[in-house]
Amino acid sequence: MPGESIASSLTYPYRILFIELPLMDFATLAAQLNAGTILPEGIVITTLMLVIVGDLIVGRTASSRWTPYVSIAGLLAAVVALYYQWDTSNPISFLGSFNGDALSVLLRGIVALSAVVTILMSISYIDRSGTSLAEFLSILLTATIGGMFLSGADELVMIFVSLETLSISSYLLTGYTKRDPRSNEASLKYLLIGASSSAIFLYGLSLLYGLSGGETTLSAIAGSIADTGSRQSLGLVIALVFAIAGIAFKIAAVPFHQWTPDVYEGAPTPVVAFLSVGSKAAGFALAIRLLVTAFPLLTQEWHLVMAALAVLSLVLGNVVALAQTSMKRLLAYSSIGQAGFIMIGLVIDSDAGYASLIFYLISYLFMNLGAFMGVILFSLRTGTDQISEYAGLYQKDPLLTLCLSLCLLSLGGIPPLVGFFGKIYLFWAGWQAGAYGLVLLGLITSVISIYYYIRVVKMMVVKEPQEMSDSVKNYPAISWSLPGMRSLQVGLVTTAIVTSVAGILSNPLFALANSAVTQTPILQQLSLTANRDATVPEAALAPTIDADRKS
Repeated sequence: MPGESIASSLTYPYRILFIELPLMDFATLAAQLNAGTILPEGIVITTLMLVIVGDLIVGRTASSRWTPYVSIAGLLAAVVALYYQWDTSNPISFLGSFNGDALSVLLRGIVALSAVVTILMSISYIDRSGTSLAEFLSILLTATIGGMFLSGADELVMIFVSLETLSISSYLLTGYTKRDPRSNEASLKYLLIGASSSAIFLYGLSLLYGLSGGETTLSAIAGSIADTGSRQSLGLVIALVFAIAGIAFKIAAVPFHQWTPDVYEGAPTPVVAFLSVGSKAAGFALAIRLLVTAFPLLTQEWHLVMAALAVLSLVLGNVVALAQTSMKRLLAYSSIGQAGFIMIGLVIDSDAGYASLIFYLISYLFMNLGAFMGVILFSLRTGTDQISEYAGLYQKDPLLTLCLSLCLLSLGGIPPLVGFFGKIYLFWAGWQAGAYGLVLLGLITSVISIYYYIRVVKMMVVKEPQEMSDSVKNYPAISWSLPGMRSLQVGLVTTAIVTSVAGILSNPLFALANSAVTQTPILQQLSLTANRDATVPEAALAPTIDADRKS
């Protein structure tokens, strides 16, 4: 019959393989899929195919001359496509699996831009390592696609597939320099711990699926659990704990940070830079969407757990960083501490909190990747990343010293750099929300972080000529004409300029972050729910006020 569904014409057990949907024409199906929402990801996938096919056709040596720039062009085109999707009227696509709302657009842009800067710093580094640049770019673009899809995933299967696409690509990137034993060790550790984390996270998702009666979209899960009255269910609490464990691993929050120092030290430095920004941004996107949408009945509980993780990350990350002698390990513990700062915006769970979180992620994109570019340039010229070897660098390489100093001081929160305003907005939002303990701890750990960042700056700038390290004494003549060095110079100078100027002109960036929050329905529904009780007394007083006005 015309009105019957496809599944009704089938017999058991084949019938269970089909969703009970009525027959629809192509136009209706296209409207339901709304595939234009993932146009930016489509552009990146097309770029990935061009890089793979081009490398196969022209060969490894010839492809290394143009594949990086094709990749950068494709990623920038994806960012432009995201710009035109900013105020879309219908962000839901693929039957509710993907949400292209304003929050998703901004965080996908951060992931794509982090990949652009990573490619700029990778060209010379990968060329020196003797491995294929096109293969590296292919894996990096795959990780970028996973991070972008994860930033908008609104359904359990979509979330897990996107997360694994990002994670598996990250494992491959970590062990990409196969001839380096440290890279192999880092990749193995990352794989083992990451696989365990994924299994725990998947178990939490399966509990959500079961408790909701077989729902997979996040909003449907929340509605079904609310209807069945499962708020006091132990299974729901276990699902929350397991989900937070998976998220905390991705953002490198204590105590799920064990992989971070070893992976940061052993992995290729451009990979570490991407993991510190792109992977972390995707992780926070997942945290916001999953916790806010799927766990509205346990809001206080996940606030408490995330607050505890924020405290541990702030303390351990910043205190242990004081004792580091390697720049990569210092930036690893710095990344853990920075995750603690960002989590303040998540814990306070308000419009101002989410806006300050997004603003800090934008700031972190430039200042952290700029710091990693400085570390890469120094290691390419000297072969070391030991902090003591930076002594007297200013006298041999003033440009590198200036750019690296600006990025490190911004990470520490020194005014008028963008990192200072990022922390000010976070602390202001926390104070407004009454999270006084978190804000005070954030201020104390910020002071601690300033010490170990300034220690590196002092090593580069203050040392006398006779106190130069051996690496700086033997520093090679500066030449930007070597393959890949010009792109590294462009990236280093650009990130340093943005870090400096964005602090003075931070208002447009904060307005952008605030607009992303106000235009995201799930965050606005949360605000309405939170303020409902506060508006009841005002409504109750309204008759009295009206009576006073009439009299």
